Amino acid sequence: MTRRVCLALPTNRECAAAISLLAEEADYAVRHFGVEVCLLILDTCDGEAFSRNFRAARDLPPYKNVIPVHLGLAAQKHHLRKIIDRAGINDPDWILDLMLPDGVSYGACTNRAFLISRSLGCDSIHRRDSDSRYQVVNGTTVFPIHQELLSLGKKAGDAKAVVSEVVLDPIHESKPVSMVGGSFVGEMSVDIGEIYALDREIYYDIVSLWADNHSSPEGRRKLVDVSFKGAGTGKFTHDRSTLSIVDPMNIDMCNISFYQVHEDVPLPPATDTIGSDYFLMHAVECARLPGVHHNRHIENFYTRGRKTDTGFMAYHMRLTKFFLSMLYFHDIYKNMARAGESLLGPGHRISISPIIEMARQSLQLDKRENEHKLNVLTDAYTRLGGRYASFAELIAGQRHQLLLKAEQDINDFIVLMEAWASLMNASKITCLSEAGLCSSRVGIEPSRLELGGDLKYDRE
Repeated sequence: MTRRVCLALPTNRECAAAISLLAEEADYAVRHFGVEVCLLILDTCDGEAFSRNFRAARDLPPYKNVIPVHLGLAAQKHHLRKIIDRAGINDPDWILDLMLPDGVSYGACTNRAFLISRSLGCDSIHRRDSDSRYQVVNGTTVFPIHQELLSLGKKAGDAKAVVSEVVLDPIHESKPVSMVGGSFVGEMSVDIGEIYALDREIYYDIVSLWADNHSSPEGRRKLVDVSFKGAGTGKFTHDRSTLSIVDPMNIDMCNISFYQVHEDVPLPPATDTIGSDYFLMHAVECARLPGVHHNRHIENFYTRGRKTDTGFMAYHMRLTKFFLSMLYFHDIYKNMARAGESLLGPGHRISISPIIEMARQSLQLDKRENEHKLNVLTDAYTRLGGRYASFAELIAGQRHQLLLKAEQDINDFIVLMEAWASLMNASKITCLSEAGLCSSRVGIEPSRLELGGDLKYDRE
């Protein structure tokens, strides 16, 4: 049976160009690796932006063994409701809100891709972003999926033959390569370059807030120096890849692939918070599962919306909420690292139960650290002046709500983790059946599935 993989693009913006490029990457994967590719576009746009994305997916060339799946908001909600109902969740409306919230959620959109890729019968998931593009070298596009399909899902011992470098202890060679990722080049992943240009000490004060509270001044400085910069600005020249226990600081969610682990652990569904989609990278590292870090980096760029006053306020609020979330996540990461390989159950699968307990324990932490972070942020943004000072007034006025929301986000994550196994099991038997696509793959012929509106299911 031909291996089927999911190349996923969650988006809330017009991105016809990205859809076209993603289809080219899917075609590359088919031609070079003999796989089938579900090209999954999870689209929460509306109006003309949605229409342009729909037309871009509809008008793609008929690439052999590439199955475009374009799901609008109504289609996603309908399918998720079927999965949730089949899973028998006690509070289905709460779970649906966590999977498809009103606000922007990097974790939730990727969780939807995890579940729907399983409904499509995909063995692995490969995620890209709509505000990035591929490097082109001497007229050749540098597709990350090349490195991903070389090793993802193989036993680490077998993957040694297809990487440039091995720094993996031989005791891990019987485990599967669970994660393959690269980073990005170009503009910073967080739009704070203007702060650096205005005042480097204020930049340090702000960025260092995501360090562990017990970090040394030297450790904080090193973190600030590398934060949000990806792989810098260097261009691709030739392939380099390393088999190891991958450091999450070396890879990014715009350029990532997972095998099995996304079926075991979801991402935090926090809204309006950057970094909420990086949790699984840490779980893979802490559980001592092998991964590959490669240099087929994606080019990052900023969309126009970030530069508007509204976009500016929204983005800096996401950054603020990220800093507050780290009070809890640093504690969870520490406990996962201490647990190490004991997080793994049969078949080298991550056990979610201890992670749930670690998340519960994090809720007992002293909240004064987050109060201090808000003090630092308010002071720093005030000193920068202009619209930064206006943002300082905004967070000062929402101080209490921000502290409570950071705590509630962890509670929501616990609820989702408790339901995840049931959701994933239900997704395996819940078909996107309008085009005969389901996890059993019985009688499936690759075809085009563009479901921007309501879905009608012809079988359960």
